[in-house]
Amino acid sequence: MERLAKRLGRKLKRSHAMLVTAESCTGGWVAQAVTSVAGSSDWFERGYVTYSNAAKQQLLGVRAGTLRKHGAVSEETAREMARGALRRSRGTVAVSVTGVAGPSGGSKAKPVGMVCFAWVYGKTLKSETRRFSGDRTSVRRKSVVYALQGVLNTL
Repeated sequence: MERLAKRLGRKLKRSHAMLVTAESCTGGWVAQAVTSVAGSSDWFERGYVTYSNAAKQQLLGVRAGTLRKHGAVSEETAREMARGALRRSRGTVAVSVTGVAGPSGGSKAKPVGMVCFAWVYGKTLKSETRRFSGDRTSVRRKSVVYALQGVLNTL
């Protein structure tokens, strides 16, 4: 994770991009991973930890209708989180993560390990859903790595 964060930092700096994160199930771990890199203030703008639906709405502008229709764990919500993070910051690239890390909280439709991501850079918006196995820490760790790799791929 540390090597990946350093590689991402170099690419963000070369691109003159500023990263902003919007996280739910990872609880700020993506932001922690990138800010553990010395000099990250050159390319990391801010991070939002929006665990509750109310926080997603208040801080990121996720619409109540989106949460009602699709739920917090959905690509639709992840896309609104990423867009909102950019709108409410001076960032130029955003990543969002929302999911079910477990061990409880899952359902048949949204099982433990289901995590939704979105990345926004310029006019590019990508979202994706992954299913990770393992315990809560493992699901969260894999989500952080996937989110960082996604930013690299987006740039």
